[in-house]
Amino acid sequence: MPDIRTVLIANRGEIALRIVRACKLLGLRTVGVYSEADSGLAHLRLVDHAICIGPAAATNSYLDGERILRAAALTTTDAIHPGYGFLSENADFAEAVERAGLILIGPASSVMRLMGDKISARRAMKANGVPCLPGSDAALPLDPDEIRTICDAIGYPLIVKAAGGGGGRGMRVVMKADELLDAVESARKEAALAFGNPDVYVERFLREPRHVEIQILADAHGNAVWLGARDCSVQRRHQKLIEEAPPPGIPEHRISDLGLACANAAARIGYTGAGTFEFLYEDGNFNFIEMNTRLQVEHPVTEMTSGVDIVREQIMIATGASLSFTQADVRTNGHALECRINAEDPETFMPAPGTIKKWRAPGGPGVRVDTHIHDGYTIPPHYDSLIAKLIVHGSDRNDAIRRMSTALEELQIDGVPTTASRHKRLLDDPDFRAGVFTVHTLDRRRTREQP
Repeated sequence: MPDIRTVLIANRGEIALRIVRACKLLGLRTVGVYSEADSGLAHLRLVDHAICIGPAAATNSYLDGERILRAAALTTTDAIHPGYGFLSENADFAEAVERAGLILIGPASSVMRLMGDKISARRAMKANGVPCLPGSDAALPLDPDEIRTICDAIGYPLIVKAAGGGGGRGMRVVMKADELLDAVESARKEAALAFGNPDVYVERFLREPRHVEIQILADAHGNAVWLGARDCSVQRRHQKLIEEAPPPGIPEHRISDLGLACANAAARIGYTGAGTFEFLYEDGNFNFIEMNTRLQVEHPVTEMTSGVDIVREQIMIATGASLSFTQADVRTNGHALECRINAEDPETFMPAPGTIKKWRAPGGPGVRVDTHIHDGYTIPPHYDSLIAKLIVHGSDRNDAIRRMSTALEELQIDGVPTTASRHKRLLDDPDFRAGVFTVHTLDRRRTREQP
């Protein structure tokens, strides 16, 4: 069994603080790495050793795997926790960690590579009984006539997707055949620039889907469980604003069947650690779109409803330990919501870095705040604008919405604009209240509002 005494946290902000706390509960030594712009981060006061790995630009610090591995060597690190974002789903970095004789708190590089390529992931899921959208099971060929033949067989509307990426880049919606070839060419160029891989594939485009996720944990002994489902449909340009668990209005037995299929698939592909299967849900059907081979930003809503410390379990799995519970032990309770509080203009969503003059966190039963900010903290312009996650748990969905509304009223962040006011309006939105918000709802409304 691998012996982990020291964990290097290859991340920043609230997730780095979350990981430090989990490590301390397990009695592990911690190393924090930081850029020149991040010397004042909260988690650096709690780690046993902090080491600067480069300038503010992420490409020369948090995205530089060689610098991180040098920091690991200097601090006698046993394991690296990548958090989310940055190098967390980079199979080349995972392989470099393995070659260095260290433990990555996450899946093996081979499995990360399998699921990181959307085409191979799609094939693997179809082979293991996970429902997928109609689409191509290989990269589109170069020949225009072959492309047309493939797409005509699938049917329109279609969406062209980059095989090697996500976040909305390398994606084009094709409503009719005469738009196809231009969309494919444009998607290829964007995919090559963004991910270094021009391969694209196509799937049927769903007009009003919801975004549903299944959270799984799997160990190295063939055990895998699912911890519940989340709805992440409130999003703008593929960026999530509100997440909740469980998804409203979907029968429990449908979620249960899907969760079991995901856990079984994870075990069959040799997955280890925490992972998330993402689906589009429309007309009663679930359609796999990708797997996130890392911890999700929204993992707290599943922790609140399942009672499982996902980060602790991640670390224990990395030591070679078996899961500490079985599927029969998993019980979900009540309803949870998470609002991602970003330092952004609430109308335009433009990032707004600056200095926090006043920070007051809400409290009370069922309220959790994951953040690294404090009075006087300066938000650097170099990274993601997420500054806090506000999570609530209630006895049911209506109770959770009331708790979140109260918490947002109590929240105070002065000095920079934030999305909190937008979240307040979303909680009162009739479509959100009815649980029918789709992934396109907010973008389509904003399009209509533009002059």
